[in-house]
Amino acid sequence: MLTKVLVVYSTVLTTLLAAFTLTGSAAARVQHFDEIDAHRINVREADGTLRMVISNHARLPGVIVRGKEHPPVDRPYAGMLFYNDEGTENGGLVFGGHRNANGEVVDSGVNLSFDRYGASSQFVQLAGVDDAKNHIVGLILSDTDATSNRRRVFIGHDKEGVASVSLMDRNGRKRILLQVTPDGTPSISFLDADGKVVNQLGPTRSP
Repeated sequence: MLTKVLVVYSTVLTTLLAAFTLTGSAAARVQHFDEIDAHRINVREADGTLRMVISNHARLPGVIVRGKEHPPVDRPYAGMLFYNDEGTENGGLVFGGHRNANGEVVDSGVNLSFDRYGASSQFVQLAGVDDAKNHIVGLILSDTDATSNRRRVFIGHDKEGVASVSLMDRNGRKRILLQVTPDGTPSISFLDADGKVVNQLGPTRSP
């Protein structure tokens, strides 16, 4: 009888100890920090597939396709890059800006973009660039494939303060342009394949 009791006791104790060990191991995986300083953070699936990178400028990786990094490209930004289930880059949020030796603002802006599967270019972009050479603020929608990128829709404004909606054909040629100038003058322009305005609508003047 005593032997049976000891066997049952031993079994229960072993089970509880195993449960405590497993629970303790799981709990040990969760750690809390008030603050973390890092040059780069990689987020991976359990199998090691890369899903996201948060990085400073110096450690931002080159384009990664199916887990393989291609030669680095000039991306003068810090930010966050996204990767699909196969470990291929499919978007990101990058930002930057500084003054060069001449005191000019360069590479200043932010860009949130998403790439089409199987293509290396963005089909949705929310961009804001404002430096010595470029100024663009807007939403950009594009047709993309493995070899090309053709802008189809732009909604935003330029450095002159003109708010506009541009609609392009499948070849990226602007065909309809809706604009409102800073002084409030609206217009709709229709363009041919060569970019020439063939018709334009503006506000009707009162007699």
